[in-house]
Amino acid sequence: MVIPEIAITAQALKEAGGAERYTRDVIAGLHRMGIRPTLFAREIDRELDESGWVDARPLDVRWAPRPLRNLAFNWLLGRRLRGHRPRCLFAINHSPYADVALCGGTHPGFLQGMGQRARQRDLWQIALEQKTYANAHTIVAHSRLMAGELRRFYGVPDARIRVLYPPVDTARFRPLDPAERLAARRELGLPEDRIVFGFSSTGHERKGYGLLEPFFAETRLPICLAVAGRPIPRERETIRYVGYQKDIERFFAAVDFTVVASIYEPFGLVGVESVLCGTPLVIADNVGSAEAVADEAKIVFSRKKAGDFARAIDVALERARDGNVRIAHPLDSLRYAPDIDTHVAALVRLFDPGVERVSQG
Repeated sequence: MVIPEIAITAQALKEAGGAERYTRDVIAGLHRMGIRPTLFAREIDRELDESGWVDARPLDVRWAPRPLRNLAFNWLLGRRLRGHRPRCLFAINHSPYADVALCGGTHPGFLQGMGQRARQRDLWQIALEQKTYANAHTIVAHSRLMAGELRRFYGVPDARIRVLYPPVDTARFRPLDPAERLAARRELGLPEDRIVFGFSSTGHERKGYGLLEPFFAETRLPICLAVAGRPIPRERETIRYVGYQKDIERFFAAVDFTVVASIYEPFGLVGVESVLCGTPLVIADNVGSAEAVADEAKIVFSRKKAGDFARAIDVALERARDGNVRIAHPLDSLRYAPDIDTHVAALVRLFDPGVERVSQG
């Protein structure tokens, strides 16, 4: 296969989660394949190893009002592309110049999920998404849920959508042996006489803390909610705050179950990360990563069905009493190969329209 000349657009290359982590993973995977892409981004941290694996082209848009910075970025990008157009442009953020575009979420889906009305800045974002998905020859959807939103909100035909679940660092996210796991629980201050449900969040409203807090505050069951990330308003005996966890993999490995209860979640990588750490999920059926996890590694509930979260907790407790909790073979409990190199190899095949494309799911 001939490797096309590749350029990437992204919000930033820096130490962060979400899209920034994905950008670094893609660059690292390309580097291991011997591919050096051009990177157009608002911000590039030159201290990161990945910055040395790209031809960096920062596009500074700090001069533009914040709601217009996406437009400013693409205006500057268009000017840069006049001099040289790469064979394939992969947009991790949104760009009408993309040949292959990532869909890690849609703005209409977010507004609908959160029950919000569109303001002017939302309309600008939706217009940019529309142009991006109309112009790209292929859209990479991070879940079948996102593929459905592309069809529903933007009329993208199935032939132009490829579902590729996002990658995870499988060397970092792994089970701990029993002694290590006990040590991690004690370091985190987790109770030894309760079943612990982990919740990792930096945005509690969207991540569904509003559903969890009243349930755990009022429960008389032998359970506890451990919250990592953003502080919570109030701790209780059954709700513990463990702070921001830089080594979040130890948190996932230490708890008994991970709760993923988001109101809107295009994928939700924490679900896959938890499973790789040997910890099963209590997960809402509207979360994208639920489709990527085998049935035996998850307990699914509906946010829309009254009492269904309580039912899911009861099922988790029953499994814990039976001693049937830890996931013995995490990779067998996922419906795709989650490693970075497999994902990036699939992307590269999509970068050249003449190469047969792959699809997961």
